[in-house]
Amino acid sequence: MAKVLMVGGSSPELSPEEERLVMRDIAMAGEAQTKEGDTFCLITQRLPLGLFSLGLMKTARIQVQGSEGMTEILTKDVSLTELSPEEEKRVISGFAWEVEAQAKEGDTYHLISWRWWRIWSAFVNHNPATSTNEGSSLESGGSRTLKRPPSIDNSDLICESASDNSTIEIYDTLVEGTDYILVPEEIWNQFYAWYGGGPALARKVITRGSSQTELTVEVYPLRLQLHLKSGADQHAIRMSRKETIGELHRKACQILDLNSDKVHVWDYYGCRKHILLNDLDKTLDDANIQMDQDILVEVIDHSGGCTSVVQENGSTKNVSIAVVEPARMNNSIGEGSSADKVVSKSCNSELSQFQNLSFAPRDSDRTPTSLGVSTRGSCVGLIGLLNFGNTCFMNSAIQCLVHTPEFARYFRGDFYQEINWHNPLGMEGELAIAFGELLRLLWAPGRASFAPRTFKAKLARFAPQFGGHNQHDSQELLAFLLDGLHEDLNRVKQKPYINPRDADGRPDEQVADEYWANHIARNDSIIVDVCQGQYKSTLICPVCDKISVTFDPFMYLSLPLQSATPRTMMVTVFSCDGSVMPATCTVTVPKEGRCRDLIHALSRVCSLKENEKILLAEVQGHLIRQFLEDPLMSLSVIKDDDRLTAYKIPKLMTNTRYLQLVHRREGPETSKARSTTWKPYGTPLIFPVSSDATITRGDIQLIAHTMLSPLLKHQKSNTNTSSVASNPSSVNNGNRPYSPPKENSDSILKLPLKLVDGNNTLIDISVGEEKIIRLSSSSVSVLLYIDWSPELLKKYETHYLENLPEVFKSGHGTKKARIEPLSLYSCLEAFLREEPLVPEDMWYCPQCKERRQASKKLDLWRLPEVLVIHLKRFSYSRTVKNKLETFVNFPLRDFDLTKYVANKNNSHPQVYELYASANHYGSMGSGHYTAHVKLINENKWYNFDDSHVSTVSEDDVKSNAAYVLFYRRVKPDDALLSN
Repeated sequence: MAKVLMVGGSSPELSPEEERLVMRDIAMAGEAQTKEGDTFCLITQRLPLGLFSLGLMKTARIQVQGSEGMTEILTKDVSLTELSPEEEKRVISGFAWEVEAQAKEGDTYHLISWRWWRIWSAFVNHNPATSTNEGSSLESGGSRTLKRPPSIDNSDLICESASDNSTIEIYDTLVEGTDYILVPEEIWNQFYAWYGGGPALARKVITRGSSQTELTVEVYPLRLQLHLKSGADQHAIRMSRKETIGELHRKACQILDLNSDKVHVWDYYGCRKHILLNDLDKTLDDANIQMDQDILVEVIDHSGGCTSVVQENGSTKNVSIAVVEPARMNNSIGEGSSADKVVSKSCNSELSQFQNLSFAPRDSDRTPTSLGVSTRGSCVGLIGLLNFGNTCFMNSAIQCLVHTPEFARYFRGDFYQEINWHNPLGMEGELAIAFGELLRLLWAPGRASFAPRTFKAKLARFAPQFGGHNQHDSQELLAFLLDGLHEDLNRVKQKPYINPRDADGRPDEQVADEYWANHIARNDSIIVDVCQGQYKSTLICPVCDKISVTFDPFMYLSLPLQSATPRTMMVTVFSCDGSVMPATCTVTVPKEGRCRDLIHALSRVCSLKENEKILLAEVQGHLIRQFLEDPLMSLSVIKDDDRLTAYKIPKLMTNTRYLQLVHRREGPETSKARSTTWKPYGTPLIFPVSSDATITRGDIQLIAHTMLSPLLKHQKSNTNTSSVASNPSSVNNGNRPYSPPKENSDSILKLPLKLVDGNNTLIDISVGEEKIIRLSSSSVSVLLYIDWSPELLKKYETHYLENLPEVFKSGHGTKKARIEPLSLYSCLEAFLREEPLVPEDMWYCPQCKERRQASKKLDLWRLPEVLVIHLKRFSYSRTVKNKLETFVNFPLRDFDLTKYVANKNNSHPQVYELYASANHYGSMGSGHYTAHVKLINENKWYNFDDSHVSTVSEDDVKSNAAYVLFYRRVKPDDALLSN
């Protein structure tokens, strides 16, 4: 075989004429000898400057088969002409758009050093400020030009321990967009043709996610540790997550030189047999195989058994390590792929947007200021965690937990003795060990920031929802960690079965202690000692009034955030006893408040008496549409254009019916009308009566006069309605008929009243005073019409009944309500407030024997040493996901909860101080997590932003980004020390 090889024009560099002649000779040779089976390549013609000027010649083989043998002419990536920066930029941009549209599983991507990428970016963007010494700008005669970038240099990505004969290993702590950029193979080939260098670091595209549709570049393939039972050897191999169990079986047999028919492969996680990997078509990803997981290769002997030198606890004797691939230097183990998607922040934002290719420093490029604290561990407890793909949610949660003083002392001690290896609800101690090792690393002196890949891999094994590189909720991770650590460290080996008893009238103290003792009998760990408290839960059946009291443990408090923006509402208040004139009141209530908030606000402004209460009603079409009697009803159902009234009525009344006095006046006359037509107008008035009472028509007249008495223009001195006005419930006492005073009956003006009785018949009340009225039993409201003639209108100030205002009407004169900061105490009070259960979580009433939407009231009973408070900033519905940016004014110290503890036998003050907070910045799903931590021994606050650690002032700790707050109880000694 004869082979002609032309390699890049740089050695030697040809002139354009020489290049033309070379290509002509090649073409002529190929044309003269071409036959069936020869290979040709297609070259695009859509590039702007043509093939030869852009240097896009790809590898081509022209093979000629003859009697004298095979002649192969090979042209490889011929760089025919050096391009201008604009031309290089245009070529790469064209590749980027094409790759983005056609990305698929199995494509190849290459890692390129971020340092070299920035040099090339500065070159094609004419930005000398971004270049380095290797691609520096030159000034000559006042002009500034840029050198072409040097050869591609990926040496800063490669472990120094990698030998020339082995597969190239990259560092574990590499971060996309900070250390490297991912480019498609086509772009890498073009860069290599132009600049050379390397080495090439190729990675494959795989699919991940629940639907297997998310394209991901597998930057870190799985590294598996093979354990051979027969020889107790350990080997490391690299495999893609998309390779199958069968391929693992084949590779293991090949490396260990074993007969595949006599080998079993086991999931050997934690050096214990878990699952026999015998489904050969299943992928490693589907089998939940994680980074650096142990795989047991078991050799079956002729008798059907297996040879073993492995001890019962999983350790081996005389293990000789024969590592196929060199181990990485960093203590952190790579967990998975670095890029989220193929068209990721590298390819999408850096390649396809070349028109705006200006590389401003990113968050990941930030370095601590001169005032910041070095992350090299000059002071213990100040080590950052690298973000290796949307792991800020995990980093912030970890920093808050490891800086909890009780946890720091515990996990730096001998906590292994308390690991519950056989708890079926636990994780065989793996989570506790991983967390303990991570905590020790973060408290070790002199360490640099690192990526917690080992911990992430363990986490993903037991909680797959936190696997991959998607953003997650930091609070959800905290809840899982606290619960998982508790089960791994539970001192109770055999949990007894306990049937809880209801309170049944026993003292709360006795019931609470009994519930707590039952809880400790099954759950006893450092997590319970530090983080668990107890609250009292009271359920009341809305039908039979059955009260159920239980005392339940809690790990954290999730407090609701009501909108800090208040709502202004206008309501007209009437008095049923005729004691005061109607008045329109303007009150402010929480925007997401309830009816009880509106009732409470009205009670303050209308001088409500001790024996009175407020009854709310919605008026529509001059009639009461509905009574708003449910105090837990949300105010959001009341629109701004609705019209509300409030009535002062007596508190102590049972079986209440409401007489609704509806005003009518004459309608417009028509030629066909032979009689007067009456139409409702104005605002109805109400008067409460007992459905058991015996009421006469004269009583109805007296009640109507009582309600209208404030509107009467000229009151005669002998007119007296005080008997009803002072005691409106006098008509409701038993079955004894009410008789108005004899001396007043003749002086009272007979009002034109008509009442709708139980038969839906209009009864004229102006005649037959002694006749008894039978009220309707089918309706809460009994209609009583008053027909206002022109003569009667002259005697009353009826304009108070007209023009009922809307709840809120905006205008130029509308004053903006003052917004008060939402306090943490207000959030706690909202959490402890009585609430109805949601329909999906109804309570089974043991007395009714049915599920009821009971009302639930929570009270704090026992508070923990460390109180974790979750501010519910994220709200979810079927169609909307929202984040509340409400600023919560939370105390840094002297957070006094003494008055909120229902257990009055506890005389100790319950005062807390803040020592850590997890923060969330930005919008939902695309935000960023950080942590604020107070080193108690230094009495100084620090900001942990992934790998960057810097000091922060106390004023900056408070912000609307605060998401999870960590409070520590102040002991008397601490209080004295602080004073």
